[in-house]
Amino acid sequence: MSEITTRDLTCIICPRGCALHIEFTDGQITSVTGNTCPRGKQYAIDECTHPVRTVTSTVRTDRDTVVPVKTNKPIPRELMLDCMAVIRKLRVTLPVRIGDVAAADILGTGADLIVTADAD
Repeated sequence: MSEITTRDLTCIICPRGCALHIEFTDGQITSVTGNTCPRGKQYAIDECTHPVRTVTSTVRTDRDTVVPVKTNKPIPRELMLDCMAVIRKLRVTLPVRIGDVAAADILGTGADLIVTADAD
């Protein structure tokens, strides 16, 4: 007998915030409803099969202050704690500018950790 489960999400792709309803049969997505555009359906599929997140944090500087940083593209959600461990060990040398790379290809994800504010 097939096992049917469901999951409800709110789409974050655009400001509409569609209420998405996903049905699974034996662990496979069989239905996505509630989306008003194809991007919402793809968001639901991605979120249920391989969720990703943009990481935002701060990095210490050589002057014992901090600068804000973020990944320039989302990384797999399961790597977020490992990413934060890398960030905690980083030190950047001032001055830095918006867009400077604090760490390239973090954890082999292809995402760079970039500075999001100027600091002298």
